[in-house]
Amino acid sequence: MEKSLQLEIVTPDKVVLSEQVDYVGAPGYEGEFGVLPNHIPFLSALSIGSLYYKAGGKTRYAFVSGGFAEVSDNKVTILAESAERAEDIDIERARKAQQRAEERLKAEREKIDATRAEAALKRALARLQVRNAA
Repeated sequence: MEKSLQLEIVTPDKVVLSEQVDYVGAPGYEGEFGVLPNHIPFLSALSIGSLYYKAGGKTRYAFVSGGFAEVSDNKVTILAESAERAEDIDIERARKAQQRAEERLKAEREKIDATRAEAALKRALARLQVRNAA
């Protein structure tokens, strides 16, 4: 039996991460799920949030902005609209994005796309949460 699995986080622009890990925890659309080596194959939609993985006794974090996770043959492939490792998150940029989204939500509802503003706020808060967890 395998004792590790391959984690790949891929966006349309690049491969964010490709690493052997011991465990992956991801923000599934229906709730968080975890994957250990030799897990049964499955496919899941992802929500905006924090993905974490354990390797060599350390827990590391990454931000994912939706997408899909595929688990098969001791490999977890994350296909995300956007993703960042915790250490790559620009805190100041995330805070500014949070402020912009909050200001848009405070504005008159008819003049903004509330769904887009709420999604932007959720992404900014998730980035800050991931960065602070690292």
